[in-house]
Amino acid sequence: MTLMKRLLACGMVTALAVLGAAPAVASAPRVEDLGVPLEDVLLIGGVVAPGPGGRTVLWGASSGAPAHLNAVDPATGAEVGRYDLPGAAGSWAVDAAPDGGVYVGTYGDGRLYRWTDQGGVQDLGRPLPSENFIWTVAAGEGATVYGGTSPGGRLFAYDPATGVRDYGRLSPSHAYVRSVSYADGKIYAGTEAPAAVFEIDAASGATRQLPTPDGLDPAGKWAYDVNVAAGYLYVRFGGSSPGPLHVWDIAAGRWSDTLDVAHGLDVSPPDDDGAVYLVKSGELVRYDPRTKGTTGTGVPITGRVANTRGIGWAELGLPDYPGKSVVGLLWRGLMFRYNPQTGAKSFVQTAVKGEPIDVTALAEGPDGRMYAGGFLNGGFAALDPETGKREEFHTFSQSEDMTAHDGKLYIGAYPEARVYAYDPALPWNSTEYSPSPEPGPAANPARLFDLAADQQIRPRALVSAGRYLAAGTMPDLGHLGGVLAVWDPRTGTLKHAQRHVVKDQSIVSLAYHDGVLYGGTSIYSGQSATPPTQPEAKLFAWSVKENRLLWEIVPAPGKPAVPALAFDDRGRLWGIAGGEVFAVSTAARKVVERVTLSGSKSASGQLAFNRRDHVLYGAHAGQYVFSLDPRTGRHTVLRQGPVHQLAVHGSGDVYFAEGPRLFRLTGQQTR
Repeated sequence: MTLMKRLLACGMVTALAVLGAAPAVASAPRVEDLGVPLEDVLLIGGVVAPGPGGRTVLWGASSGAPAHLNAVDPATGAEVGRYDLPGAAGSWAVDAAPDGGVYVGTYGDGRLYRWTDQGGVQDLGRPLPSENFIWTVAAGEGATVYGGTSPGGRLFAYDPATGVRDYGRLSPSHAYVRSVSYADGKIYAGTEAPAAVFEIDAASGATRQLPTPDGLDPAGKWAYDVNVAAGYLYVRFGGSSPGPLHVWDIAAGRWSDTLDVAHGLDVSPPDDDGAVYLVKSGELVRYDPRTKGTTGTGVPITGRVANTRGIGWAELGLPDYPGKSVVGLLWRGLMFRYNPQTGAKSFVQTAVKGEPIDVTALAEGPDGRMYAGGFLNGGFAALDPETGKREEFHTFSQSEDMTAHDGKLYIGAYPEARVYAYDPALPWNSTEYSPSPEPGPAANPARLFDLAADQQIRPRALVSAGRYLAAGTMPDLGHLGGVLAVWDPRTGTLKHAQRHVVKDQSIVSLAYHDGVLYGGTSIYSGQSATPPTQPEAKLFAWSVKENRLLWEIVPAPGKPAVPALAFDDRGRLWGIAGGEVFAVSTAARKVVERVTLSGSKSASGQLAFNRRDHVLYGAHAGQYVFSLDPRTGRHTVLRQGPVHQLAVHGSGDVYFAEGPRLFRLTGQQTR
């Protein structure tokens, strides 16, 4: 029996359109597991509190599958506890209650966990079934904890003795309770843009909104970090980048001070004089809210993500660290220490273990190597195309897309829709993503531009467009309408950038041919909580020379996104939308062929043309990898699995990712 007959007998090939003779199959494709190219530590939520045996530790939640709750010895950096958080991918929300329990609120499924020294970690389930993200938890009295959620913008309390109390939605115009703190019977909660801060009576549930600080425009800003310490409320307004920290005098009922360029995520508990420690302008500083004085410590905390992931006080028992010292974690597992008496300071790499990172971008670089970028904690890896082995790894931002152009690899990074250029011939040097960078050569990757001013967060599509680089983006929460940007590497400037090329739609795929950019859109924003206004995705054509829209069509009626586009060797433009693959005649401006894979309306999908075997390869709705012959319409399911990323190498090998694992398809069919 021939291979094709065997595949047909197993139901693995579906004849959907007979446009010509089927290609001969030389051999069965072989799938090779290349392992995990991206692996690193990502600590988001943390707190300094008693741990196993009652000794003070740095608690930190590390993202993974599953996520883990880690306890680190502040004197040595050794790990003294590591606990699975089953069903959780990671956590922003970690706090310790007065009774000694440690609470963790997670994202993905919105679950709450509680650690105790006697019982370890207990999965408490979903406090609010409607909510899938617990952004923040704050300890109350005894064993009580308060939490803030999305997408419903709700506040809840949990007490082991009484269970869950739902305070409800804080504001009809807000979907996120981003940060929460508690003191003296009051809960303080901050929201997404337009930033608002609420004070809630823990007993009665009565809610009032605090006035906005003088001179602050809440539009486009979040009340990102909310902390109470010694009678003062500290609120950092902005986003993931450093921003102004405003100080609210609780007793006086007024905003009393502002600190510029504060980093977050937390301020420390107060010292004996009521002062707190925080990161400001790249340095750990002491701030006294009574005198409004700020004193530097000489502890540099630099890089783009210079935020504390748990900060507090611990007795280290070390010669230069008498009494209590300020200790804290940084996002990659580095620990910092400072002693106010002696001025001693140090950084220690802790023993927190790295976790695999889901692949979010794949591309062949200008040097012929394959490159991979990752989700959330990001990372950047280069692989040898001959062996499939990782040749280098670097800490970097979450990557939305990558593409090669004129000797460089261009990277689209989240958030702020940032675009970088990486030259493989030069040393890697990313000061933004190193916690304590040393002086070195010029930045590489070099940051070229961002589209934050246009409220964009995800550069989801990049393509080489003649002498230019083109980018398509997705906007931030509460906004619709992506940007089409055209960058000129020769002049180092944007040739053109325009929002709403297609009204209220993001640009999630791009292809280029003969001076024209072709873009696939999505009805969705870059944040899922933003409701769409348009019913279906579109395909558009854009003249690079004339900076104008030529035409737009609906290529797949009822589908919400066209996430991938590719030209074949006959000049036809192919796209995928949900469970449909379609071919477009750009001259006729219409769909000329349609292949139905399923009835899916998924916004996920990949498609790439392999010039070695003249076949399209794709990922269908996060369900399987397939090949499709553009001449016959026949498609073959090559591998079942949760595939969202796929790219074709110049050698003809096809790379695809299932979560954090990378695979290579070799020995494809040939004509």
